[in-house]
Amino acid sequence: MSVRVRFAPSPTGFVHIGSLRTALYNYLFAKNMGGKYILRVEDTDRTRLVDGAIENMLTAMKWAGIEHDEGVTLNENGEIVQKGEYGPYVQSERLDIYQKYIQQLLDSGKAYYCFCTKERLDEVREAQKEAGLTPRYDGHCRDLSKEEVEEKLKAGVPYVIRLKLPENHVIKFTDLVRGETEFNTNDLDDQVLIKTDGFPTYHFAVVVDDYLMKITHVIRGEEWVSSTPKHVYLYEAFGWEAPVFVHLPNILNQEKKKLSKRQGDVAVEDFKKKGYLPEGLVNYVALVGWSPEENQELFTMKELEEAFSLERVSKSGGVFDTEKLNWIDAHYIKDADDEMLTQLAIPFLIDGGFITESDVETRHDFIKGMVSALKEKLSYVQEITDHVGMFFGDTVEVETEEGREFLELEHIPTLLDALIEKIGELDRVDAESGQVVLKSIQKEYKIKGKNLYMGSRIMITGQMHGPDLPKVMEVLGKETCLKRLDYVKNNLIK
Repeated sequence: MSVRVRFAPSPTGFVHIGSLRTALYNYLFAKNMGGKYILRVEDTDRTRLVDGAIENMLTAMKWAGIEHDEGVTLNENGEIVQKGEYGPYVQSERLDIYQKYIQQLLDSGKAYYCFCTKERLDEVREAQKEAGLTPRYDGHCRDLSKEEVEEKLKAGVPYVIRLKLPENHVIKFTDLVRGETEFNTNDLDDQVLIKTDGFPTYHFAVVVDDYLMKITHVIRGEEWVSSTPKHVYLYEAFGWEAPVFVHLPNILNQEKKKLSKRQGDVAVEDFKKKGYLPEGLVNYVALVGWSPEENQELFTMKELEEAFSLERVSKSGGVFDTEKLNWIDAHYIKDADDEMLTQLAIPFLIDGGFITESDVETRHDFIKGMVSALKEKLSYVQEITDHVGMFFGDTVEVETEEGREFLELEHIPTLLDALIEKIGELDRVDAESGQVVLKSIQKEYKIKGKNLYMGSRIMITGQMHGPDLPKVMEVLGKETCLKRLDYVKNNLIK
């Protein structure tokens, strides 16, 4: 069997982190099995459509490195196009296909017209609630005669088309995560398949599309478990073989509740805007609900493709741990190309008022040097604005009382004069010559360890801890280093 899986989002806004994981697991399973990954747009709920949502979703997936083999995509001009032999891959373009298959169900008695008004349905549900019953359709139109139906259709009475579930029928299916699952139709509703606007509901379109597109495994969120028996019965009604079902556990917040946009960052765009790297986000999201065989935490996409298996997907929800995400993303930032990080950092530095648009051209090496020096302190690129202040100005402000006390130590005046002398002798300061200065002071003046490095750092940056000091000295340059040391000598040393 050639594996074919699909990610089928609705274009209703941002790409939730849970949707990213669903797409990722489909993609990884397809790659691991040598199969195909399809992207289909499910846009039959016309009330929830958001302009630009398809483009945003495709852009987010491309940014994350989740590329599909078939379906809806963006061409080089940013236009929505479709590729593959099983299209159209947008449901609103498949209405004639759904009409053909709904007619089959009507003809076979597996579906029926329902002319009940919204007011009547609301009354029925309210009465059921008051009686302590589960609200569901009461079957009022199930047994209308052919003549009654034709009369109402001719009169233009609005209708929906419902699935006609048999009574007391057990529906069984195997979920690769949850195992054997069964439902009785007596506990289910006669699901609407075609709405009054002529569009199919998700439940009907998804079955027809998955069958016609030869989908072998349906990998989706656990919120669809309760709907799956209706889908399984539709496969039975058509005489089709059902795919394998895989329902993924929810991603939870720290309170063990489903992750929601009310709690902060939950969209791919939120993390992208903060300067998380796609490699870090994808690596982390892969681990929220799936555990590798080895105790490994850092994965390239290629390694994920090779290691992923549905058998190791958890039954229980995984908690989204921002600290763990930050730890993983920091790893990728440390190894990232300095120029790429600089391009990501520039908008944050401009917004923070640290640099101007013209600085991007005229002081590019300075900006890149700051980014390179600071990248080991970053969990995501936006954090650079918390640390970059040390690179601006000719004066020094010692940040802590402990730092000010350090400047009162006996060796500090000697160290200060030595730094001024040694740096002054250089043509220019770079990381290599900065390290030579510190080593020569250690050898000549016997100042070493914390006394040398922390003392020098405080006098040059005002901070007790920070990135590699010779690298900082290179970014600041000879002139600024000397101006700061003179400031310390004249204002901070007693």
